[in-house]
Amino acid sequence: MVHIEHIQYVNAPLSRVYEVLTTARGLAEVWTQDLTFTAQLDAVNEFRFGDEHPTWMTIVELVPNAKMTWQCIDSDPEWIGTSVSFELEQRGGKTAVTLKHTDWREVTEFYRFCNYNWAIFLLSLKQYCEEGAGIHYQTRTF
Repeated sequence: MVHIEHIQYVNAPLSRVYEVLTTARGLAEVWTQDLTFTAQLDAVNEFRFGDEHPTWMTIVELVPNAKMTWQCIDSDPEWIGTSVSFELEQRGGKTAVTLKHTDWREVTEFYRFCNYNWAIFLLSLKQYCEEGAGIHYQTRTF
C-alpha cells in the first residue's frame, strides 16, 4: 500500500482548526462548497467537485480537538477503500495539522495529482484560518 502524508503549521488555535475541519461551513471554505457534512461517527458525508463522480466518506474516528478519520466508500475507484485522517497538535501558538491519505493500491498519475491537491487543501486551510479566505474548489483554476 502507498500513502500520502503532509504537515502544515497554522497560526491559529487548535480549537479553531478543528472547528474548520469538522463543520460544513469550514470545509466549504477550504475544500468544496458543494457538500453535505455532519461531524458524527458513522456519518456518511458527500463532497462534490463539478461534473466528477461524488465522493462519499464515512467518519470512522472523531476525537475532539485531536483527530478525524474518514473512510472512502464511493468516489473515483482509486479512492474507494482509502482513508483520510487529520491529526492536530498544538505547538506553541501554532497548530500542526498532519494529513494522511492511506491505503492507495499503487502510485499512479491520479495518486500524484491527489498528492498535490492535498497540499493545496492544507494551504487553503492555513489561509482560511489565518486570513479568512480559503482556496476552495469552486475558485481554483486547474
